[in-house]
Amino acid sequence: MSVPQKYRGRPIEELISAGYYDPETRTVHAITGTELHVHSRDWQLEGPLRMLFHVLDPAVAKDPKNLIVYGGTGKAARSWDDFEAIVDSLLTMDSEDTLVIQSGQPVAIWKLGKHAPRVLMSNAMLVPKWADWKIFWELEAKGLISFHQMTAGCWAYIGTQGILQGTYETIGAAADRHFGGSLEGRLVVSAGLGNMGGAQPLAIKMLGGVALIADVDKRMIQRMIDTGYLDTWTDNLDKAIDMALDAKERRQATSIGVLANAVDLLEKLVKENIVPDILTDQTPAHDPLSYVPQGLAVEQAEQLRKSDPEKYILLAKETMKKHVQLMLQLQARGAVTFEYGNNLRKQAYDAGVEDAFKIPGQMEYMRPLFEEGRGPFRWTSLVGDPNDIYKLDDVLITLFEKKNPRLVRWIKNAHQYVKFQGLPARVVYLGYGERALFGKIVSEMVRKGELSGPIWFGRDHLDSGSVASPFRETEGMLDGSDAIGDWPILNYALNTAAGATWTCFHHGGGVGVGFSIHAGFGMVVDGTELAEEKALRVFTVDPGSGIVRHAHAGYPKSLMVAREKGVRIPIIDRLEEKSKRVIEEAYREGRISRFTYERVKKDLEEYEARKQNYRAPFNT
Repeated sequence: MSVPQKYRGRPIEELISAGYYDPETRTVHAITGTELHVHSRDWQLEGPLRMLFHVLDPAVAKDPKNLIVYGGTGKAARSWDDFEAIVDSLLTMDSEDTLVIQSGQPVAIWKLGKHAPRVLMSNAMLVPKWADWKIFWELEAKGLISFHQMTAGCWAYIGTQGILQGTYETIGAAADRHFGGSLEGRLVVSAGLGNMGGAQPLAIKMLGGVALIADVDKRMIQRMIDTGYLDTWTDNLDKAIDMALDAKERRQATSIGVLANAVDLLEKLVKENIVPDILTDQTPAHDPLSYVPQGLAVEQAEQLRKSDPEKYILLAKETMKKHVQLMLQLQARGAVTFEYGNNLRKQAYDAGVEDAFKIPGQMEYMRPLFEEGRGPFRWTSLVGDPNDIYKLDDVLITLFEKKNPRLVRWIKNAHQYVKFQGLPARVVYLGYGERALFGKIVSEMVRKGELSGPIWFGRDHLDSGSVASPFRETEGMLDGSDAIGDWPILNYALNTAAGATWTCFHHGGGVGVGFSIHAGFGMVVDGTELAEEKALRVFTVDPGSGIVRHAHAGYPKSLMVAREKGVRIPIIDRLEEKSKRVIEEAYREGRISRFTYERVKKDLEEYEARKQNYRAPFNT
């Protein structure tokens, strides 16, 4: 394509000419193929460049014209000028340079050597006393800061698949606990079909259930239809409910979208006394300016958001209040109800719903995975070859067929149902030891030419040791350490010291400004010995920090994993005594459910029984 005059002679000109970026229409496409575009001819710089373009591809991003990748306003860069400056920098840096990014804006390049990351980011951070949306929006209006969610600003978003397995694991755990492991003949009701919530219908279908999901935006519904995440939709509430009940009666796994506000759907269910088996929500309640109030069409909401944001927020919070009140009514009638980590309960509580937290959070079901350091590990083919992903699927099946049948079932389901968005990708919940083992195998395959090109690895910030979020990932910690912010900072420091290709530290992802801090990374495995050495360190300390975080909170399973996997914890003897105490305290104070109490007590008994076989002293 022709290159506008202002871009001629700039490094980015090559990518414009090749059709990967159109500055006039603000269209970005994922870069594929084996040709390197960075002047250094180094995949450690080409990798972040390609992942930046990938997250802004129209097949991936929610609103790419405004640099928004997902989650209301989660951006990949602060502005288009900043995007172009980041691209120019990555294209011209050498293999010892490190680019520093502050809230989506490139601020400096330092020569730190090949063992250092190539990119360091800090996004949306505010001093705690000033960490609220009002101050954030004031600073954003001045061009001083921008919001980057979790994987948007870290260039680690892989499309709806990225949240799919987490949704699958969470709802699957609820099915295990309440319905014998299957959702066959069960109705699951929720709302939100954006780039995060859009994973819900397919996850429920994979588990054999019937999904009925509301969304106010027809574009989001159609996007999920087009990508295969949603089977069908209607704009008629009565028809949608009838379709869902008919499928439930026939025990047919399917997913139905309905063009409606979540509150309209729940009001209808309450009025007609239709009680879902599972009830949750994935609307963008973390950001009041993204949540659409009842009674407003999307276009009306967009206009009011611009003309009178204060009125918009009041209307949104009033709708959130109704939303949670209706969820509580259905919960009282027997629906298994939980919030899926979007801060809806807190918004409703602040609006006057005093019993909002009778609804548990998603960690009620996901915590056991985190205690083992297991979380959403993901990878892409940087050259864009889907066959590389399928080859790696086969590697994982061979590795874990006997050890982890649930993981293998997920891979087979993903292979069957998931359509790639942008660069071909896969996400699998791998734990401590498993990530490093798999990473080494991939490195050897790249080196031997068994894959078409390098592989990028990363993960969601929603992981076991990389986030502090008292209304989501760290809700209900045994020792009450929900709000301790040291752990994600230590995770960021560890991955930086270990030499990840890039590292990111963010504020506000998932639950909004003031309610979370979290860290992420990107690691390019290019077949070189240096990249492999760094990757193995990253893939060890990253999940390891989750085990350590949970061990220090008193989880006996984490103590057990630390003992058996050789994670050295200097005060582990003190943590053993702490575990016994905080389990009882957490239950007595009502911070954990009866189910969780009995589960961790059982884990403690197993730990005590196996402890005699552990070598001592442990920390030598």
